[in-house]
Amino acid sequence: MATKGRGRREKIAAKTVFVVDNLRLQDLILIASKNRAFYDEFLGFLRREGYKSVHQFVTERSDSQAEDTFRKYFEIPFSSSMLDGVGRSLEANKAKWYFIAWMFRDAPAQRLGPILETTEGKTLIDRKVRLSNKLRRFVTPLLPEPEHWDWPAIFEVVLARLEGSRRALKGGLIEGLVRKTLKEVFAENGLELQISEKEVRLHDESYDVAILGKKGKILIPVKTRETMGGGHALLFTRDIHKSISVAKENGFECVPIIIAESWGGDLEKLPCKQHIYIPLNPNQAVQLEPALRKKIQELLPLFWSLW
Repeated sequence: MATKGRGRREKIAAKTVFVVDNLRLQDLILIASKNRAFYDEFLGFLRREGYKSVHQFVTERSDSQAEDTFRKYFEIPFSSSMLDGVGRSLEANKAKWYFIAWMFRDAPAQRLGPILETTEGKTLIDRKVRLSNKLRRFVTPLLPEPEHWDWPAIFEVVLARLEGSRRALKGGLIEGLVRKTLKEVFAENGLELQISEKEVRLHDESYDVAILGKKGKILIPVKTRETMGGGHALLFTRDIHKSISVAKENGFECVPIIIAESWGGDLEKLPCKQHIYIPLNPNQAVQLEPALRKKIQELLPLFWSLW
């Protein structure tokens, strides 16, 4: 049994160069650190309102005074940006709301979104002001120390929230890279095929890219993994097989694009004619694009069959 396990590890190591550095963490820390400018501007705003610190504001005894401050905060423009998990600037009003929610250790969209819709208030700002103050009154006694409201503590919250949203955002960027590279390779080779701008759904499965020609359609699920082990690795493999099977059952060719630093699945057992496997961490953007381009070029005969 030990020999079998060792053989599998040696097989994976032979085809993969592991990245020891946690590239995801490196990117997230850089992005979260840049969000300090927004925190500093918020602190400057509070000081102009007569508060020496964030802690002094969140412990304000007067609800009416706190709500007046929240209203001014939501109404005046900020010059600083809030960045999302992949480093893009959030829209200004969204940034204001996300910052307040994160500061009070909450989830602005998943948990607070539905609550905000049902909160009393004539306008969206009215509802944000009322809900923000309710959050303040609940959370502040749970975190009574001043250091809970200084930047180092808020930084940890922002880091965690950015990490939670990064997977979906990163996936969208990679899907965009796949579409862009397909278009470029097709144009360079005079291949006129339609490439979907949005995902295509087939029953309960979604395919990130669809390629349509006169003689058929190819569905492309883009599957990425940043980590290497654990139970999710098995689910990842099952997801790939299911995408291929559903496409095949409905009469479509399926070409999965798998981007994973280490994937234990057997490529030869995939129930499809062609696939693209790139043994890279999805965060290795510089190496990813040329590797993807090369793999797509290798499949040009398949794509020509649609024309």
